[in-house]
Amino acid sequence: MQVHRNSYALVVSMENITLNWYWGNNRSMLVSNCLFRMGGAAILLTNSRSDRRRSKYQLVHTVRTHKGADDRAYGCVYQHEDDAAKVGVALSKDLMAIAGEALKANITTLGPLVLPVSEQLLFLLSLVRRKLSKTKCKPYIPDFKLAFEHFCIHAGGRAVLDELEKNLELGDCWHMEPSRMTLYRFGNTSSSSLWYELAYTEAKGRIKRGDRAWQIAFGSGFKCNSATWRATRTIDPAKEKSNPWTDEISEFPVHVPKVAKIVTCSDVNAN
Repeated sequence: MQVHRNSYALVVSMENITLNWYWGNNRSMLVSNCLFRMGGAAILLTNSRSDRRRSKYQLVHTVRTHKGADDRAYGCVYQHEDDAAKVGVALSKDLMAIAGEALKANITTLGPLVLPVSEQLLFLLSLVRRKLSKTKCKPYIPDFKLAFEHFCIHAGGRAVLDELEKNLELGDCWHMEPSRMTLYRFGNTSSSSLWYELAYTEAKGRIKRGDRAWQIAFGSGFKCNSATWRATRTIDPAKEKSNPWTDEISEFPVHVPKVAKIVTCSDVNAN
């Protein structure tokens, strides 16, 4: 689209679990059966100036980080056959650590593009202090809330959302709400979950003209991708007929406990 002007692109994001459903008994492969759900979204992009007035968002930046050169990252989400020759996707125990490394690399590239100068200077000073100091200093985490009003985080699971909320120091009642409610309502629909989250924010009437949104997604490879958008107009929820949340948005948010109680044998015997 940078070459061909006045063109259109249809982007389809989806999760189809039929292809990767695992029928065996390997525990590391059975996990994916429990995590993923069917879901999809279609987005129409254009670079035509004549469509600017009816467009909802302007794409500002995209940053793609791929860690496939690292064997640990390449094998942490890997499709292969088990001992019974049944194909499945195995998830490594290192998955969360590798996702954290990919996210760190991604935001290191994204930060200078979106953060205010004050935050960039604080981050630079933190790096210098860590190199000059003999003791290990905690790295400075930039405040991305100064760069974005809305966050759409890949609803890959409760642990993923908890970790990003902690590392990016986001608020659970506003910044994390779209991601947590999407996971609760639709499950992990992979890349399409980002569009469900943006639709949730629209249905709540939170998108105002000039607002900035950050979409963060993860995938096998291992990769971490970011897309940043700027709202070109205020979104009126009443006019969004194709929004999947329209009929039930008044029922959200709902309370979702962060930590589930683990039932032990002693609890069962006591009852």
